[in-house]
Amino acid sequence: MAYKITDACVSCGSCAGSCPVGAIAEGDGKYEINADACVDCGTCAGSCPMGAIEQ
Repeated sequence: MAYKITDACVSCGSCAGSCPVGAIAEGDGKYEINADACVDCGTCAGSCPMGAIEQ
């Protein structure tokens, strides 16, 4: 199951820079993870200062 970015996202972009497959992009009001491209590595969750990414 792909990771998801919750409403706690403040659009800082740290997750997008850490994603090794480029599955994260800026969305409407928060960043979004492309579930088809996500490889479930969890790097994004570890890089989010707000704890806004969950599986």
